[in-house]
Amino acid sequence: MTVVKSPLPEQARKTVGEALQGALVDLVDLSLLAKQVHWNIIGPRFRSIHLQLDEVVSATRTGSDNVAERAAALGISPDGRAGTVAKTSGIDTVTDGWVKDSEVVEIVVAALGSVITRMRERITATDEPDPVTQDLLIGITAELEKQHWMFQAENV
Repeated sequence: MTVVKSPLPEQARKTVGEALQGALVDLVDLSLLAKQVHWNIIGPRFRSIHLQLDEVVSATRTGSDNVAERAAALGISPDGRAGTVAKTSGIDTVTDGWVKDSEVVEIVVAALGSVITRMRERITATDEPDPVTQDLLIGITAELEKQHWMFQAENV
């Protein structure tokens, strides 16, 4: 059932829908990963990294909401359910238990890098079919790249 009709042609809608769904899953999973290590970080840089992780969570939650709402506006039902995220995310899982601050930085740098790579692919894929979605993805990717830079600077 399609309640919301998209102004996009069907092929464009399919391409954009795949890009938005992939972005949604990655952003939801990235927020969960950041919260998991946020709760379990230990080490001398605990406080600064703990607070920095909240910035990642905030950015990814805002981004995922914007992505899901863009999909809905185009008549594409977004799926951010836990099972969907677990089955389709491209982010490596994080270990349970306490995590040393330097390892947290490595985990977050790797996860951000992975998501950024896929977001850039989605930016390319949405160039022709929907520049509005592309613009949204560009903005989210810029914020992810900022966080990526900041976390990389932690391990110099």
